[in-house]
Amino acid sequence: MSGLLDALRGTLTAPAPGGVRLDGYLALEDYGALGDGRSVALSGADGSIDWWCVPNLDSPPLFDRLLDPEEGGRFVVTPTDSFTVERRYRPDSNVLETVFTTATGSAKLTESMNSGTAGRLPWAELGRRIEGLSGSMCFRMEMRPGRRADGASPYHSTIGKHAVFHVGSVLGLLLHSDGIAVARTDEAVTAEFTVANGQREVVAIVAGEDEPLVVPTIDRIDERIDTSDAEWRAWSDRVEHNGPHRAAFIRSVLALKLLLFSPSGAIAAAATTSLPEGVGGHKNYDYRYAWIRDAGYTIKAFLAAGAQAEAKAAFSWLLKRLAEHGARVCYTLDGAVVPGLREIEVPGYRRSTPVQVGNAATDQHQHGIYGDIFETAARFVACGNILDASSAELLSHLADQCADAWRKKDAGIWELEEPQHYTMSKVSCWQALARAVELADEGQLPTTCRERWSRERDRIAGWIDEHCWSEPKQAFVFYPGSDRLDASLALMVRFGFDGRERLEKTLDAIDAELGAGPYHYRYSDVAAEEGCFLACTFWMVEARALLGQRDRAEQSLVAITRAIDRGVGVMSEMADPRSGAFLGNLPQGLSHLAHVMALDVLAAEDDC
Repeated sequence: MSGLLDALRGTLTAPAPGGVRLDGYLALEDYGALGDGRSVALSGADGSIDWWCVPNLDSPPLFDRLLDPEEGGRFVVTPTDSFTVERRYRPDSNVLETVFTTATGSAKLTESMNSGTAGRLPWAELGRRIEGLSGSMCFRMEMRPGRRADGASPYHSTIGKHAVFHVGSVLGLLLHSDGIAVARTDEAVTAEFTVANGQREVVAIVAGEDEPLVVPTIDRIDERIDTSDAEWRAWSDRVEHNGPHRAAFIRSVLALKLLLFSPSGAIAAAATTSLPEGVGGHKNYDYRYAWIRDAGYTIKAFLAAGAQAEAKAAFSWLLKRLAEHGARVCYTLDGAVVPGLREIEVPGYRRSTPVQVGNAATDQHQHGIYGDIFETAARFVACGNILDASSAELLSHLADQCADAWRKKDAGIWELEEPQHYTMSKVSCWQALARAVELADEGQLPTTCRERWSRERDRIAGWIDEHCWSEPKQAFVFYPGSDRLDASLALMVRFGFDGRERLEKTLDAIDAELGAGPYHYRYSDVAAEEGCFLACTFWMVEARALLGQRDRAEQSLVAITRAIDRGVGVMSEMADPRSGAFLGNLPQGLSHLAHVMALDVLAAEDDC
């Protein structure tokens, strides 16, 4: 399969018409993601940065054109003439390159959320370098801060010799090379400039919130673009994966790294809010929070990559939140309880509303949190690590809670409004107690309740086999008494649930009923509301490989890889199976981590 995953390797794409906007919107697959361990910016194929929350992932956006094409904030560096585009990430890096070609020449835009040799900078620094490659090219530059849905009115002031912009409590500077002459108003900074072959210009933003602002030289910012690239490559070089698709594996691990909020260790589910799961629909959610499920799976992906420091930081953060707030579904990146929903009065991506912050899952209960945290603990220990006494005590209490609560209905892995005895939720409870018993047997947990956990584990397994299997469907179903299917049940294979024949038949039923070309829907009867869920397809690839169906796993991987070959390797949550257009928030951690785990399993099979 050598070369099959070039789509995710960060190589240059074929030239394409540059930055085609439909009613002011770029396709989601036309965005690349930049990050520094604190926030993520989305840069479009037309040179417009349309999303950047400053200074943190969950701060109000400084640029929000993604959700408001007419009035939203943006930072544009784009040719004034018609152009084609070639884009890539630098190999093994989160520094992004865009090559523009016009009738008069070509030029390269290199973009980075900068870091230093000692790690993340204590301020936000976005650097953009424009280099002439041939002929000459005229560029238009516009830096227009967003108005926070008319909750703030940006303005400029002069402090010392610097023109400073203000948006609410955010203070920032637009810095630029001497060759760029700018015009300023309170609302925007604009310029036009030309680069010829061999010429270089740089524009950059440094910003902070309620803190003194450092003013670096533009030359130092320019240097840090390459420093950041070197640091990304040094980090990637330490990734432990020797399969045939190492570059593709690293590309997804790098995307996950962007979602690790370094000030706390939290892992955000995605970097955006309210990007629709179906254009014009209402499934528009804020994913800039840390879910137990997503964080737990991401930790496992980091461990698979040998990224021990990131995994430990995230695992410790999760355990502290569970101890502080109890077994909740999700938390804010600084460890608080996620607020309830609040709507924002902006048009939304492709006019899909509501646009909102907060998340309704904050008040739900999902049994999946038990399985997720115990699977994370088990993987952490399997990598040769040790649980401390307080963590072991916390996990023991959670196992007791799980043993008591598993018979109750819950919201399920998909956070549905109707509580049910979802099969996947019962599997998660079985998984939690199975891992708890294993950890106790290894001396990682106290053994006081070990026998109780073991008996309850077996009762859950028996209940699932008796109530959740459908003879007519020849599959485990969504919940007892239903004839609907749930693609997340492919994870039963990863979790080690017994019964190979039933698991194989369930996978076949999922393919038959929920498959749509190379993609899969999450569950039955959802096609009218949303696209196909990318993680589900990678879970199916992983499950097939674990069951020894190597050829089917590889065929599915080839098909989904070709289908998502639409950008620079940044995956969204979903895709429209008819057009292939990306849907949902991005970068989507669940998509990338499922991709990582599928490649990890296939690489392990190669080693066997």
